[in-house]
Amino acid sequence: MVHPSTLNDILPEDRAFPANRPSYVLRSGDETLLAYGVARELPGGTISDLASRVRRHFEEYPTGPDILVGAIPYAREASAYLLRPEKALRVMGRHELGVPGGHLAPQGFAMQVTADPSADAFSAAVARGLARLCEDGGSLRKIVLSRSVRLAVGNDISIPALIARLAVDDAVVTFATPLPPREGSPRFLVGATPELLVERRGPRVFSHPLAGSARRSPDSVHDREAAEALLRSEKDRREHALVVEQIMDVLSPLCTDLAAPDGVMLKATRSMWHLGTRIKGTLKDIGTSSIELAALLHPTPAVCGMPRSEADAAIRDLEGYDRGFYAGAVGWCDSSGDGRWYVSIRCAEIEGRNARLYAGAGIVPGSTPEGELAETAHKFSAMLEAFGLSVAQIGEA
Repeated sequence: MVHPSTLNDILPEDRAFPANRPSYVLRSGDETLLAYGVARELPGGTISDLASRVRRHFEEYPTGPDILVGAIPYAREASAYLLRPEKALRVMGRHELGVPGGHLAPQGFAMQVTADPSADAFSAAVARGLARLCEDGGSLRKIVLSRSVRLAVGNDISIPALIARLAVDDAVVTFATPLPPREGSPRFLVGATPELLVERRGPRVFSHPLAGSARRSPDSVHDREAAEALLRSEKDRREHALVVEQIMDVLSPLCTDLAAPDGVMLKATRSMWHLGTRIKGTLKDIGTSSIELAALLHPTPAVCGMPRSEADAAIRDLEGYDRGFYAGAVGWCDSSGDGRWYVSIRCAEIEGRNARLYAGAGIVPGSTPEGELAETAHKFSAMLEAFGLSVAQIGEA
C-alpha cells in the first residue's frame, strides 16, 4: 500500500468516482483509505462462512493490493459485497477533503421527499414493539426499529461532494463503498458513522459500541444539560449496558485481558450525544481475524436488539422493509487478519438521482413512540445537512 502525503495525490477531480468504476473511501481520525477499480469480487455466501471465504481468497490470489474492502449487510443470511481493488492508497492522519465538481441537489430542480415508512406507521411499529417487550414470559429486552427517507433530485448525485460535506465532522468516520449494481445501475452506501464495531491490530482488539443518544443544541448551556441528562438517564444507560454486555460476552472467550477501563463515557458528533464504552483486549489466538470477529459480533444490540434472534424476528415483522446494507458494517481486512469494521449507520444508499436515508432507535421499556420518532429525526440530520436540507424541511418525514 502506498502512503502519499496529501489527499490531492489520490482524489483529483478527474478521477472522482466515475460511474463505470466503483471506488471506495474510508476516512477516520488517523487515516484515509481509498481504493480504485475492481480486480476481483469475493464470491457470495452468508456471514457464517465469510471468514473462511476471505482467507481462501488471499491464499488463492496472493498478488495485488493486500486488502479487501466493502460492506456487510444487516441480514446474516445475505451476502457481503467485498472487493479486491486494483489500487489501494492510504493517507496517514486526518486530511481535508475539498469538494470536487458536481451537485448534491442541483439548483433549479425540485427535490422529492418520501418517508418510508411514514411517521405514523413508524410510531405504530414502536408501540407494537413496546407491547412485545412487556409480554409476560417474553425474552425480548430490546428492539431497534428503523425508518427511511427517500430523496429524488434532478441530476445524478455527486458522491465526492457528499463525502466532503459529511467529512466536516471530525468525530465520525466518513465512508463510501460500492454496492452490487441494480439492473446495471451503480449503487453506493455513503455515510458518517460514529461507531466502531471491531478493529484488530496484530493481537490487539478494539470495539467502541454506542447506544443511548440525545440531540445536541446550538446553545452551549442547553447542550451541556442534554449531555448530563443523557449520562443520568436510567433508560439510556440500561439500553447501553445491553450492547456492552453482548460484545463482552462474544469477545471474552477469545481474549486474555478484555476490559472497558474507562466505563461509560459521552461521545459527541456535530448533531448527537451518544453513550459509548471503549472495549479493548488481547487475542488468545492471533489467527482470529478481524472479519471473523466482525462476523461473530454482527449485528450487535445497537442495531438489532437482544436477544439477537428474537429481536431480529420482531424487526422483520414490524419494520416492513429490507434494510439491505444499512445497520451492517463497512470496512477492510488484509491477509494478516488485521482490519477495521464500522457499523453502517447515519448513511444513505445512493443510486443515480436517488438517495435513501436511514435512521434507527433502540426500543426498551420506558421508550415512547413520540420519543423514538424524534430520535430518528435527529439522527437523519447529518445526512440531510449534507444534501442542504434540515429535519424541519422534510416535514413529518
